[in-house]
Amino acid sequence: MDLALQPAAIHLSLLENTLKLVRKLTLSSLALAFATLSYAADPIKIGVDGPFTGGSSSMGVSMRDGVRLAVGEINKAGGVLGRQIVLVERDDEAANARGVQIAQELINKEKVVAAVGYINTGVALASQRFFQEAKIPVMNNVATGSIITHQFDDQAENYIFRNAAHDSIQAPMVVEEAITRRGFKKVAILADSTNYGQLGREDLEKALKAKGITAVAVEKFNIKDVDMTAQLLKAKAAGADVVLTYGIGPELAQIANGMTKLGWKVPMIGSWTLSMANFIDNAGPGGEGARMPQTFVQEPTTPKRQSFIINYLKTFNPKNARIDSPVSAAQGYDSIYLLAAAITQAKSTEGPKIKAALENLQAPVEGVVTTYNKPFTVKDHDAITANIPVFGEVKGQRVVYAYPDDQKKASEVRVKDVNAKGALPVKK
Repeated sequence: MDLALQPAAIHLSLLENTLKLVRKLTLSSLALAFATLSYAADPIKIGVDGPFTGGSSSMGVSMRDGVRLAVGEINKAGGVLGRQIVLVERDDEAANARGVQIAQELINKEKVVAAVGYINTGVALASQRFFQEAKIPVMNNVATGSIITHQFDDQAENYIFRNAAHDSIQAPMVVEEAITRRGFKKVAILADSTNYGQLGREDLEKALKAKGITAVAVEKFNIKDVDMTAQLLKAKAAGADVVLTYGIGPELAQIANGMTKLGWKVPMIGSWTLSMANFIDNAGPGGEGARMPQTFVQEPTTPKRQSFIINYLKTFNPKNARIDSPVSAAQGYDSIYLLAAAITQAKSTEGPKIKAALENLQAPVEGVVTTYNKPFTVKDHDAITANIPVFGEVKGQRVVYAYPDDQKKASEVRVKDVNAKGALPVKK
């Protein structure tokens, strides 16, 4: 080779090598970019577990639809961490064994980052241990058994949260309404045989004991029972002037219908489930006047509630423009916004980081039930305190505010009050 040409050849070779290197680096960069985009586009999977069929479906479907509404709003606004939320919904049929099966499927197969739902206390207690073991947060948004968020108090960390009024808030409210506010002297308790009913009965009896009162009759019934005559006759014979209840809609309706058949009409005051559509509709006139604690009544007392009600009715078109279970829908809706806030703050979908963020939320979360301002701590995983629920009453086939003061209270922004009175100590 001519020596005069060597520099040009060398430069050409260097240029070719440089181009190859640039091409290689560019392809690698593109591959990395596509991988990053692919990761960013991966959806955030959240499990939704509830009874969408059967006697509890009034609560389960309303909860699920509230969750869907919130997810639709969040995804339309760009999602969380630039990713869309995808719901993995499962019908637990209010059966403990089915709930256990679903929990394992959501964790092992679907790889959810969190779960919301749980309507029935028994299903929650049977199922949420799998999420606890997997370090995946659960937001109970309907189940109210007092022990639910304390099931793992003996463990170093707790992945179980809740934004519903637990029974040791509700039971004292029910007793206060019956004994102090309305002056009844002889109380009968009718509770179903599930964990929900029996744990609620215990909370009622504790609240009565705190006022120096013992129920004159304590009766049990089973899910799907259609004749409450025997229990009601015992309560009537004992001289009861009020019936306190812990059950769900269909059986509560049978209590009201049984009282009508016996010609024995005394007030029914019970847990929040007296607001279920399948109580109101099946009890008919016999259900009028029933009262219950409510975290949410379907009335537009704030702009946020008005927007929620309008969008829910427009999206799901429930019968008679009435949400079947307004409390379930509202709490389901809020549960998603609480989780979204935690994931955003954590900048992660890892369970331990979401849990830590929930326990120390830095910014208030405006919900339908309330504005959540630091709703959880490491030791307290219940967002609702005794200052938040109000009393509802069945009137004209709907739930309305029982007292003008409650309606006024509902129009105010109610935040968690760590000094709220009325809750009994939770039995560990």
